[in-house]
Amino acid sequence: MARKFVCNQNEPVVQTKAGKLRGFQLDSTYIFHGVKYADAKRFQQPTPVQPWEGIKNALAYGYVCPMLGQDQPNNELMVPHRYWPLDENCQYLNIWTQSLDPNAKKPVLVWLHGGGFAAGSSIEHIAYEGENMSKYGDVVVVSLNHRLNILGYLDLSPFGEKYKNSGNAGNADMVAALQWIHDNIENFGGDPENVTLFGQSGGGMKVWTLMQTPAADGLFHKGVVQSGCIDGFMNQPKEADGTAIVTALMKALRIKDVEKLETIPYHRLAEAYNKVAPKVAKTGAYIGGNPLPNDWYVGDPCVVGFTEHAKTIPVMVGTVLGEFSFMPALPAEDKANKELIDQKIAKRYGDAAEELKALFAKAYPDKDISDVLFVDSVFRAPTIKFVAEKSKHPESGTYSYMMTYTFPYDGGHIAWHCSEIPFVFHNANLVAAYNEEGVTDLLEKRMCDAWVNFARTGKPSSEDLPDWPACVPGDEATMIFDKDCEVRHNYDHELVALHKKAAPPFWVRSDDDEEQQIQH
Repeated sequence: MARKFVCNQNEPVVQTKAGKLRGFQLDSTYIFHGVKYADAKRFQQPTPVQPWEGIKNALAYGYVCPMLGQDQPNNELMVPHRYWPLDENCQYLNIWTQSLDPNAKKPVLVWLHGGGFAAGSSIEHIAYEGENMSKYGDVVVVSLNHRLNILGYLDLSPFGEKYKNSGNAGNADMVAALQWIHDNIENFGGDPENVTLFGQSGGGMKVWTLMQTPAADGLFHKGVVQSGCIDGFMNQPKEADGTAIVTALMKALRIKDVEKLETIPYHRLAEAYNKVAPKVAKTGAYIGGNPLPNDWYVGDPCVVGFTEHAKTIPVMVGTVLGEFSFMPALPAEDKANKELIDQKIAKRYGDAAEELKALFAKAYPDKDISDVLFVDSVFRAPTIKFVAEKSKHPESGTYSYMMTYTFPYDGGHIAWHCSEIPFVFHNANLVAAYNEEGVTDLLEKRMCDAWVNFARTGKPSSEDLPDWPACVPGDEATMIFDKDCEVRHNYDHELVALHKKAAPPFWVRSDDDEEQQIQH
């Protein structure tokens, strides 16, 4: 059936501080793609866009930040991707809204994409589309691109005052985007005083790093951290700076003037960085790639504590059961072979195998015991720690969740990294492997409701969910998202603690069942 479509010379047009933008309307949703929120020279801090005359089109997604390496398409049934033109001039955002009335005051949800701080984009996953969430939840949805990898996170401050915060340029872009939203979102029907950040994996890390960034104080009011806590990932060497990595980079490029790094073509810069970074890393020196604690960014709250402002921000934080379960699930005949499963579990976990099986069966009595081979503690253990630290501060609620759903794919596949995203965006129909009759629609409703209602009120809820209390010290009340949803208390802490000790680091199962290291 044809949809209502409107895009005329002067409709829909919205006035921003810098000038007028034209988007388009699809059914009830007004959509603006590729809105420039800032400009920036390489390694410099972002600046506001220059005003313009007339009407600019916002009808195409903006550039994506260049990557250090070529993307490799993989299992698109599990995490379907899109790819887009690359350019370091990438400060663009996208908006989906149900109203252009400045008095509408609808909650604003701002999506921060995954890919660590090195890769990804606001449109990389097809489920990042904001139309359905906006329409279903009657909210304003915003997604954005920002500088990544060496463009966004390389400290050149030892080489001049002009590079003072280059190690956080990517996060500075995000602060600039939040400032643009604060200054302009009212004319897109949004409430600048009710902005929620939500992000997954690297996007979740971006949420809590912005909580720890005083320049962002007051520009957002709630945060959702989806699989965004990993021990050690954000650790920088003590008293880190870019002296070693930048010196090595200049030597590889045969230049003596650091300012030449500002004009060298990106592909040459990336090639040189990829060559020297592993060697510098072996010395223990800083190589960039993540936000750098300084007088602009305070640092990991689980290490340095939450800022006074961060303590006041309500947070939802959670993971999925099998974060690294990307490889094919075990065949049904293998799952039915108890002796074979016991052998595999013993091989993986050694002396801890039997206790892990018992703790897994206690925590997940409805799951197949073979799933203990894929259960995660890499994200879950630091998430438990994050919840414990944040819940010490009663100024705001801290809400925990876990997605444990077994997907109707490959004979039954426990939730994997990114698998909650289509449910949150109300986009499960866009991903083939997510569709299970009688299950998908309700789970999608429950999850999207929770995210939208959290953005609206600071408390996650759904008419189809049980009461979801905030966590308090010593009591992690975790909402289990599955075919049957329930709140459980400290239910997996023993399992996660033992798994963290016994499991090989960052592993996935290969086809021949050999363990492989995952590089993050």
